[in-house]
Amino acid sequence: MENRFTRVYNFKNDEARCAMLFRKDIEPCCSYCEKGSLISETEVICKKRGVVSAAGSCSAFRYDPLKREPPRPAKLHAEKYSEEDFKL
Repeated sequence: MENRFTRVYNFKNDEARCAMLFRKDIEPCCSYCEKGSLISETEVICKKRGVVSAAGSCSAFRYDPLKREPPRPAKLHAEKYSEEDFKL
């Protein structure tokens, strides 16, 4: 028999499993919190606190992986290398 407590408990377990897909040491930042929306590069409008700094954070932080932009990959400077550098 499923009651309200069981549904909440199962939801929290599913949420915990989903969180395991991402690094655990992500530093909280308002720019990629699910409660905030970017206004500009330096400001976020938060459902909890209003307009705040994009670099700030609070205890209501919830990570939204779709808002986080990964760093660009390093550019290869091919002019520094010759064809012989890539031969085995």
